[in-house]
Amino acid sequence: MEFTFAHNNINVLDLDKSLDFYKKALNLAETRRWDNPDFTLVYLGDGRSQHQLELTWLKDREAPYDLGDNEIHLAFHVDDYDSAHALHSRMGCICYENEGMGLYFISDPDGYWIEIMPYRDAHEQE
Repeated sequence: MEFTFAHNNINVLDLDKSLDFYKKALNLAETRRWDNPDFTLVYLGDGRSQHQLELTWLKDREAPYDLGDNEIHLAFHVDDYDSAHALHSRMGCICYENEGMGLYFISDPDGYWIEIMPYRDAHEQE
């Protein structure tokens, strides 16, 4: 039996704001959408891998989501770490930096954290 990743899902309060953020911050593009009277699902892809991020917008939701301790996060490798860091600094979305480990986190409009790290040698730990 084999399992493969399909997607990760997060719920968002403002779909347009989230789509704009993920396009600007991570260059993710919409790959498909499913509209329902009560909710909309939008799938985002990076154009390279098969993995997708599913954004769920519950249309009647008005309160921000309670993310608890927010210990779960997404992670992205980037080929130009310095340029990515500069972009995210300009956007004001860097929420935590770990210079010792050579990575940082950004926060999306709903407060989800996203780890940004450079590509590394396969023998190095992330």
